[in-house]
Amino acid sequence: MTGFERGLVAARRMIVPIFTAVLLAGCVVGPDYQKPLLPMPANWTGQKPAKAARPAQLSKWWQRLRDPELNTLVEQAVAGNLDVATAKARIREARASYRKSVGTLFPSAEGSGSATRSKDSSSTSSSSDPYSLYQAGFDASWELDLFGTNRRSVEAARYGLDASEEELRSTLLTLVGDVASYYAEARGYQARIGLARRAAASQKQTAVLTRTMAQVGMSTAADVAKAMGQASSTEADVPTLEAGYAEAVHRLSVLTGRPPAALNERLKRVVPIPTPRLPVPTGIPADILLSRPDVRMAERQYAQSTAKIGQAEAARYPSVSLTGDIDTTAFKVGDLGKNSTIGWSFGPTLSVPVFNGGQLKAAVEVARAQRDQYFIAYQASVLTALEDVENALVALRQERIRNSKLAASAKSYAGAARLEGTLYKAGETSLLEVLDAERSLYSAEDDLLQSRIAIATDYIALNKALGGGWDGAIDAGKPEVVDVKTGARLASKP
Repeated sequence: MTGFERGLVAARRMIVPIFTAVLLAGCVVGPDYQKPLLPMPANWTGQKPAKAARPAQLSKWWQRLRDPELNTLVEQAVAGNLDVATAKARIREARASYRKSVGTLFPSAEGSGSATRSKDSSSTSSSSDPYSLYQAGFDASWELDLFGTNRRSVEAARYGLDASEEELRSTLLTLVGDVASYYAEARGYQARIGLARRAAASQKQTAVLTRTMAQVGMSTAADVAKAMGQASSTEADVPTLEAGYAEAVHRLSVLTGRPPAALNERLKRVVPIPTPRLPVPTGIPADILLSRPDVRMAERQYAQSTAKIGQAEAARYPSVSLTGDIDTTAFKVGDLGKNSTIGWSFGPTLSVPVFNGGQLKAAVEVARAQRDQYFIAYQASVLTALEDVENALVALRQERIRNSKLAASAKSYAGAARLEGTLYKAGETSLLEVLDAERSLYSAEDDLLQSRIAIATDYIALNKALGGGWDGAIDAGKPEVVDVKTGARLASKP
């Protein structure tokens, strides 16, 4: 057998096991993720059967409140809110982690070089002449990932990226709902402040009339004091309502990423309380599995925890790496790779876990227990979503009934107050009846305004519960802090 033939045999002996190892690199251990199938109700309580349910109209649902100022505030909040910016940063972090995990599937290589100036001497001989020694090298390695450690890591990172994107959508859903709710509250406070001032002014007119009647003996000083006291009591509601309005506006400003007083001038003009278009299509309960970002995020986290079981399981199996290096040494730079000493090595490295005190098995058990926790969290998120929708449906349905009753009540009290006022001027009824009618009218009208606010906020809560959020484009790739002068440079003094 010639030397060439012996070389081929030696190469074949080395290549065959390596090729076999590469084929085995397609294996993975641990459970493969399967999306869970959870039992869901066929329809919402009090709704028509599922086959007749119209799909929920969640795209830009806040525009159905028919308020241009609210539409603008939502867009500005999406662009400037700090919680949204934090969620974007988490997406960038997850993307980088995913790329880092993918990098473990490929070989790694690095080069090295050195230059030394040396001089040898000893006590028994004269010193030698100084000389220079130059070295250059190239190292490479590749973990074959026989049992899928790195691929499970990539899988987990991909699920983690999905979860971070759902977290951003969940943050946007909460943000849009909060902006709409605080805006409705602010407009509601404006309406209630206006009502309190009008009622106080009307009650003051009654007090003036009572004073005039007292001057001609048709009333008493006590009646005048009672009338003025009721007017002052109604006026006392205004500061409390003003404080509530200011807090709502301040919160709106912060939600848009601005200082608390930024919207004071912009929102001071009084406009009506937003009125939604009703009824609201709700679809079927199973829709929330796709529309609710918090539910989707919990499902992705469950998937990620499943992949981590395989990652922990693979650590219990042998691992194989291919390593190789080549280096050259010369006394002159120009001789590197030519008139130089060249050495190389290449071969597989096998690592087998033998004894570790049960740590690797325990790590698998930890991963399985964590997977169970995420599965339970997913189930809990689905139940919470169902509860949110059912509660919002009941609240909106009952508030609409209450609103119709309050409207009838306010209309009746308004008629009674006008009649009592007419009778009082004619001297045919007492001041007590007039004051009671005015107080009842103010209370009924204030309750009606609060009911209108509640209808708006219940409508908002229902759309949030159904999964209605921001469905426009979001750029999560732009960092909040842009670094400058990041290249190599002389260090500056602190």
